[in-house]
Amino acid sequence: MTTLYGIPNCDTVKKARAWLAEHGVEHRFHDFKKQGVPETELNRWLDTAGWEKLVNRKGTTWRGLDEATRNAVTDDATARALLLAHASVIKRPVVVWADGQITVGFDAADWQRRV
Repeated sequence: MTTLYGIPNCDTVKKARAWLAEHGVEHRFHDFKKQGVPETELNRWLDTAGWEKLVNRKGTTWRGLDEATRNAVTDDATARALLLAHASVIKRPVVVWADGQITVGFDAADWQRRV
């Protein structure tokens, strides 16, 4: 089954959930705020997508971090620590598709090719 990871009040996550529903894609939603960031999945996302794609440098949480914290994120290990401490810094949504593929962010054209 497809799993969509994110935060329910995020506009992009709302669009992604609506898109999945409209296209009949059965999925479950994993709420970072209520359920936390699953560490084993995070490791897989880092291995597959890379920390540069997972860290949302445009969001308010990132901008709210002090400069030293932001500058310290330089590799998988430092990004992992930050993403576990601040789930809102993860670019959303992260989707683990039924076939095991992982995508980060919402791209309707890319998603259309998957269903």
